[in-house]
Amino acid sequence: MNRALDRAARDHGARLRAALAARFRDLDIAEDAYAEACARAARAWVTGTPRDPAAWLFRVAERAALDMVRRRLVRSSAMLPDPEPPPDPEEELMAGTRLIPDERLRLIFVCCHPAIHPDARAALTLRLVCGLSTGEIARAFLLPEPTLAQRLVRAKNKIAGAGVPFEVPGPDAWADRLDAVLSTIEIAYARAHADGGGTGRHAGYAGEMLGVTATLATLVPDEPDILALAATIRFAEARRPARVDAGGTMVPLDRQDPALWDATLIAAARPYLARALALARPGRRSLQALVHAEWCSRGSLAEPPPWRSILLLYDAMLLCRDDAITRLNRAVALAEAQGPAVALEEVDALDAPGLADFLPDHAVRADLLARLGLAEAARAAYDAALRLGPEQAERGWLEARRARLGGA
Repeated sequence: MNRALDRAARDHGARLRAALAARFRDLDIAEDAYAEACARAARAWVTGTPRDPAAWLFRVAERAALDMVRRRLVRSSAMLPDPEPPPDPEEELMAGTRLIPDERLRLIFVCCHPAIHPDARAALTLRLVCGLSTGEIARAFLLPEPTLAQRLVRAKNKIAGAGVPFEVPGPDAWADRLDAVLSTIEIAYARAHADGGGTGRHAGYAGEMLGVTATLATLVPDEPDILALAATIRFAEARRPARVDAGGTMVPLDRQDPALWDATLIAAARPYLARALALARPGRRSLQALVHAEWCSRGSLAEPPPWRSILLLYDAMLLCRDDAITRLNRAVALAEAQGPAVALEEVDALDAPGLADFLPDHAVRADLLARLGLAEAARAAYDAALRLGPEQAERGWLEARRARLGGA
């Protein structure tokens, strides 16, 4: 893929798939048509890039989708559609710089329909709306890739067979879908957050999830989980300016200079969190927001990192959801509060089928082993993390940590 196509796919691919799905009411056609447009662009853009790459991709994908529809109709002996349908709202999407929030939300809510098994809702949304690969989604859910792939196929078949409407339901129907919607947003943002340097293909999700959570908070202003997630993303994104050093290498959170953080985003996050806490006793998402708020209350590097407070918050979080990812995050704080040996015991006790392909597990384990002087085992853990393809900034940090251990 040439650079222009790679950039266009990274910046616009998710909204293009969403627009195609809304236009043709068929998830498979949306995916296949977008893939065909990218394949044609790879051939056509060798000698030059169109003035508006996103509009080019949308138009070519739309024509490819129409061809697919026509072929289906021919096979069913139906009348062919007109060559060029009248303009509709989806075409207008390409005149702007980004997908209107409600259009993105429409497809998110379609994928999170109650007719789809709960285990597949967020995964389907991440595949179709955000464009994550099956492998990336499987790693996010700590599942074997074949298992996740089967769930995606079943979910798409369910949407096609059940006649799920392509619309945002009324607020009275949101309860059955909200957790999957928010889980989708969490993972989509996590993919952007993992790319500290903002150079990977998922970097654009950061700004998009800021917009989506703002829209959700406006539509449902009294839902604590929505407000807490809106706060979390703003707190986390506020720290982006300090997340890499001058050489492009990741800077761990406890070593980031708070003076570089975005005070405007931190200020925007606090009312969301305050409202969430006023509405209900803190649940998992509010506790997660409190973790980020605790970090963002640090005024300078001269102040000690708030590890003990962070550990207490993760202890409370385990009462809401006791899973491997929560325990792994807790282990990081535990290492600082009680020492790496105690934390390593916790990490060694983790049991989830997808941990072997979960990069943070290897990175945390490598750090703990290194701090305990177990250089050979630490090198092996760093190697395992590096084999999983971290983004450039994180790769630089992992390679530097490994190099400090010496050896081959």
